[in-house]
Amino acid sequence: MTSTALDAALADIDTVFNGFASPTETGCELCYLPEETAYLRTPYTRVPADLVRRFVFESPGHFEDHAAVMRRLLPQTAHAMADGSLDDVGWGAHGLSRVDWRAWPPEQAAAVEAFVHAWWDDTLTTPEPPYPVPDVFETCGAILDDLVPLLDRLRARPAAEAHVVSCAKTWTYDLITDDSPFSWWYHGDDDSLVATLQSWLAAHAPARLRAQGEPDLAIRAELLALPYDERWAHPYWTSPSATN
Repeated sequence: MTSTALDAALADIDTVFNGFASPTETGCELCYLPEETAYLRTPYTRVPADLVRRFVFESPGHFEDHAAVMRRLLPQTAHAMADGSLDDVGWGAHGLSRVDWRAWPPEQAAAVEAFVHAWWDDTLTTPEPPYPVPDVFETCGAILDDLVPLLDRLRARPAAEAHVVSCAKTWTYDLITDDSPFSWWYHGDDDSLVATLQSWLAAHAPARLRAQGEPDLAIRAELLALPYDERWAHPYWTSPSATN
């Protein structure tokens, strides 16, 4: 069951993007049949679910007007993200992360942003969401090109304690070596992304991780605040706790 806020965001997406199409779209003729790309030119017609998934995670060069394609698909895409049926979340670059949707008319941009925030909020308050929480975080962050509002929400929700653990386990594996934990971040600012995640984990995660019975993970989160050489010279690596 989705939250009231997510239901409202989905209803807004349905209203704002109702009837959109990409009128001259031919798509990649090597990858798609004519009857498949015809859906993109035809408004008010449901696109088969497997085709929605293929289109959403396809590279922009496969389309004449990738932004128009994304607007055409948005109502079905958003509902599939919310109900867990968009299979490749976490395994591909989401199309919304590869269009400049903030340059769309204000009501369209506002609907996209509200939906992404509501989807993330709903994920955090769901004990067993349809997708792994780190995958949802990466998808939302790539779409927004901004991690801060997502991290703020992760800090502010007591119901998300188990999700903090799953994110920390996923992220610290790479962050401890100053690498990005994200596979689908194409915004060209990995250093900033890494620094943002390291700073947040070091400042906000340790106490919550200890409360969840993860003392070693808490220490590794704290080590992210140290410069690289000091991090690896820390005594933790030669005398970790018995739970490591």
